[in-house]
Amino acid sequence: MPAGFHLIIAAQFASALADNGLLIVTIALLLEQGQPAWWAPMLKFVFTLSYVVFAPFVGALADAVPKARLMAWMNGVKIIGVLALLLGFNPLLAFTIAGLGAAAYAPAKYGLVTEIVPPAGLVKANGWVEVSVVCAALLGAVLGGLLVNASVVQTLQELLPDALRGGSALLPSLLVLLLVYGLASLLNMGIPHSGACYPVSVASPLALVQDFWRANRLLWRDAEGGLSLAVTTIFWGLGATLQFVVLKWAADVLALPLDQSAYLQAAVALGVVAGAGLAGRWIALHQAKQVLPAGIVLGLMMPVIAHVEVLALALCLLACVGLVGGLLVVPLNALLQHRGFVLLSAGRSVAVQGFNENLSVLCMLGLYAALVAAEVPIVPLMTLFGLSIALAMAYLFRQSIRSVPARSL
Repeated sequence: MPAGFHLIIAAQFASALADNGLLIVTIALLLEQGQPAWWAPMLKFVFTLSYVVFAPFVGALADAVPKARLMAWMNGVKIIGVLALLLGFNPLLAFTIAGLGAAAYAPAKYGLVTEIVPPAGLVKANGWVEVSVVCAALLGAVLGGLLVNASVVQTLQELLPDALRGGSALLPSLLVLLLVYGLASLLNMGIPHSGACYPVSVASPLALVQDFWRANRLLWRDAEGGLSLAVTTIFWGLGATLQFVVLKWAADVLALPLDQSAYLQAAVALGVVAGAGLAGRWIALHQAKQVLPAGIVLGLMMPVIAHVEVLALALCLLACVGLVGGLLVVPLNALLQHRGFVLLSAGRSVAVQGFNENLSVLCMLGLYAALVAAEVPIVPLMTLFGLSIALAMAYLFRQSIRSVPARSL
């Protein structure tokens, strides 16, 4: 890997670790404040909403300045969100600020990888990125759990000077997260500039929006770019919804309490790590479209899992779901980045990708919430969900066979 690549991975890991820990600590803060239960999922909603609303602007921003520097600045924005929590601001507002930082961080991170890694190494590089993302999600949940544990919170409180005691019991937990974000910023500042330069973008917000929609249409209309964008859009919407589906299925079918249900999510995440590693090692960029049948398998596994009532078997099958998902998304994500870099620019293409994927997350979560509100049982819900994914992937696979790439890799 090129110089600076592993610093990108380390900085990404630290920032995502803090993001995932912050979610759990903020949920605990809501409980401490006695806020309504529906505020908890709204934290994820407003965080993701920033990716969609600000997508036309963050790509141009990522191309306008050195991306490593922008990543450090965006960690600073996340720090402002944490400071807002410390100062007693509305948690939803604070999480919206943190989401804005994350939304601008994403195109800078992926764009920088595309700039410094040659096309032949993009699949392997994306394998590293996805492994770091999943590991940060797993360990971030562990970190958040530790930071809201009563005994750990009490120990941290005792370490504070008297002047900082009082108020929220979670103040020291938020201070720990500030340190993690600070570490991520320091790592970002050590990443060398890639040397990539782009034409100066238009400054008018309206012109930026119009330029973004042109870029969006261009990437969707490209044979390989549109195909890979469709797959990753479906995958990330599925992944976000699967978090909640697994929890409800574990409670309704396996009769597991919430703390034990988390092991099922961990099984999926570990499978994704394994699949991403295998894809990075064995699948070249020109072979990316050959993994499309994995998407059909992924969808068809959902009805099978829905009818499983044995915990050990459920853990194995969910790990397989993650494995198949990792094999699917890493090569196609690399193909999407390559086509976006060729057609647009690193920052603009990743902003388009982030907009579509996070819009998919919002839509699928909204549909899932509506079905749950309509009291659709979890087994037929999972069956319907899985078959819909399999059909969509089968259609995309058929289109990939019939289409001719716009240009050679």
